[in-house]
Amino acid sequence: MSLPWSRRSFLHLSGSAVLLGSVTSAGVLASAGGAGAADAYDTLRLKWHDTVLGTGFDPAAAPFTEKLALLGTQAVEARSTMAPVSGSLWPDLPLTVSSSITNSYGRLATMAQAYAQPGTGLTGSTALVDQIRTGLDHLYNQAYNPSKSQFGNWWDFQIGSPQILLDISAVLYDQLSATQVANHLAAVDKFVPDSSVTSYTGTSTGANRVDLCRSLALRGILGKNDAKIMLARNALSPVFPFVTGGDGFYADGSFVQHAYLAYTGSYGAVLLGGLASLFSLLSGSPWAVVDPNRQIVLDSVEKSFAPFLYNGLMMDAVSGRATSRGNPRTNSYGFQGGDHGRGHGVLAAIALLGTAASGAENQRWRGLVKGWVQRDYYSPVLTDTDLGVAALARLKSVQDDNAVTAIAEPTGHGLFPSMDRAVHRRPGWAASISMASKRMGLYETGNGENLHGWHAGAGMLQWWGDTYGNGQYTDAFWPTVDPYRLPGITVSKKALADAEGGAWGLPRPDVNWVGGATDGEYAAIGQFVRGLSSTLYAKKSWFCLADSIVCLAGAVRGTDGTAVETVVENRNLGATGTQALTVDGVAQSTALGWSATLTGAGWAQIAGHGGYVFPGGATVKALRQARTGSWHDIHTGGTSDPITRRYLTLWFDHGVDPVDAACAYILMPGATTATTSARAAVAGWLTVLANDNNQQGIAVSSLGVTAVNFWFAGTVGTLTADHPACVLVREHGDGTATLCVSDPMWMQAALTVTWNRPVASVISQPATVASATTGSALTLTFGNLTGKAGATQEIKVVLG
Repeated sequence: MSLPWSRRSFLHLSGSAVLLGSVTSAGVLASAGGAGAADAYDTLRLKWHDTVLGTGFDPAAAPFTEKLALLGTQAVEARSTMAPVSGSLWPDLPLTVSSSITNSYGRLATMAQAYAQPGTGLTGSTALVDQIRTGLDHLYNQAYNPSKSQFGNWWDFQIGSPQILLDISAVLYDQLSATQVANHLAAVDKFVPDSSVTSYTGTSTGANRVDLCRSLALRGILGKNDAKIMLARNALSPVFPFVTGGDGFYADGSFVQHAYLAYTGSYGAVLLGGLASLFSLLSGSPWAVVDPNRQIVLDSVEKSFAPFLYNGLMMDAVSGRATSRGNPRTNSYGFQGGDHGRGHGVLAAIALLGTAASGAENQRWRGLVKGWVQRDYYSPVLTDTDLGVAALARLKSVQDDNAVTAIAEPTGHGLFPSMDRAVHRRPGWAASISMASKRMGLYETGNGENLHGWHAGAGMLQWWGDTYGNGQYTDAFWPTVDPYRLPGITVSKKALADAEGGAWGLPRPDVNWVGGATDGEYAAIGQFVRGLSSTLYAKKSWFCLADSIVCLAGAVRGTDGTAVETVVENRNLGATGTQALTVDGVAQSTALGWSATLTGAGWAQIAGHGGYVFPGGATVKALRQARTGSWHDIHTGGTSDPITRRYLTLWFDHGVDPVDAACAYILMPGATTATTSARAAVAGWLTVLANDNNQQGIAVSSLGVTAVNFWFAGTVGTLTADHPACVLVREHGDGTATLCVSDPMWMQAALTVTWNRPVASVISQPATVASATTGSALTLTFGNLTGKAGATQEIKVVLG
């Protein structure tokens, strides 16, 4: 029964991870509900008992009947293979490996859940609880006690093992002797001492700090130690404030972990879940979290997490190594994972956090959660076997609450310059763009994970439809996609080694100009791309509009002796997909292995997905193929079982060692052949104003849009900038216009932008505008922008 899961994924799956549940009523076992004197410590212990097990659900109704039966099956398998001998509790988990200690506690947690929950077939089994006690004593004596020293991965000793051990101790408190509980607490004291939260540095920041505080708080509750609980509560405070560098939440909604990676969907999710559980647990007690900065965490639900949730999935752009954990299963009930699995965990965390928020916040969040639950047609939330009973109970209560109205997916644009990410949300679809700079790594690899994620930060553009394509990146995408042809990237085909750049190396390109400007609906975004371990050089821009994204690549160069490509699309068609590709009205072959060079192509459309327009015609290459890979290829703990998926790929071939190559295309998610061909037929719909090393810009007169990324100072069309800048102009058709300006380099001490258009007056401007001159043209002079972290400066004017 090997369990090659990631550390955090294991906690998500194990019985100890089902903390995202109800905290409002008595536990399942009568002994827990009536145990002990009702002092403040016992009250919190019983509250945590209910949090772990969940309440308010009908074990005889779906989805709980199936989940509880599955839990029983898992426990039977675990107990049948448990064999305490020197050096192991299970033969496949040698205690000389730190992760085996955590995984061993995890199996005991599954058994404890099966004992404590109804409907498992093992509920209240004395033989089972005897076996659990034997296992706990064995692990204490062999691997996790005050006389032992930490080895291997620090996380297993300080977070993974103590969290699960404390949860088991809370669930089985009345079935454990005082000596056993004392032993467990002594072991936690050894590996999670008070000093682990003394300084907010190293491995004690962000999500890790919250995990450490959770263990300290539960140790204090079980040991009736006021000082421990107070320490845990107070040590949370450094997590709350906005940061301007390193780990944590940023004012623009970004969340960063490991100093240089966008991690909202992984470490951020762990942090949110941990804070939700602690806020809820401690509320109403003498140790309630009252730091006013806790509001920053509450605000993060809509500012940081919701923008990256779509129809219940959590976007890969902010999930780092977790994308390689999609399905390392070794048995029929193993780990679903993927973007939907990550999203479901966040939904449960939001629902729990609401119990510690204001009534208005809780009601609004329940509306958001209900909408996501209802719309997740691809991976229905309540059928997710990875979610624990408590999480399912909380989410089902939201679904069944007639007082809650489901909230639709919002539209608009979210720009997150502090983590080099953007999300464009329109009616019927959403897209994300992943970039990298000196501030943000191209990708992260470590613990044998994400071995081929090299180019995820090189401009990867992922997108989803409202009722289609929601399994695009869930359905074995990462182990089967060509890692040199991620959608949207410009890339050197130079071969790279597994984990190129080194474990935990977080390779960052030596560039500053990455970012954009947005008015909250449209956006201009740019990335100066430098290749990983290659000479690739390119300027890339995305102009995010009403029904499309205009994509430019310019100044494309390389001297590696290999081909360089810009990938228009690499669509996962599933195991058997034969979706048609139509080019300029002609259906192309659906045969696997088909490829073509499409000379002078004006447009292309993939049935059931979307359309692509090539302004002025272009030479585009196309390939339909089946690709086979395994999760083990990208994650050393994954299964080696082969998986095959079909792909339809479109790309620009810039040739070997190109010099200042360029291309342009328009992505139209959801567009039919008729819609795509109609857009292509309007020759003047898009004007590409510039696409070179100095500037990239477009104009779309029908939308009133002019947008330019100034890589260097200059004039493009009606816009002039005296320093590098991003400028987006929107004329609204009512005699007013909005100019959005940013400094994507974060280093302009002064900036002047001129719009050669008559302007009568300025309606509003930010404090960064030192002067604004109107008349035959608008000239804006900005003061020091170095401290604005790439944020958009918005100016509204009346046209002359």
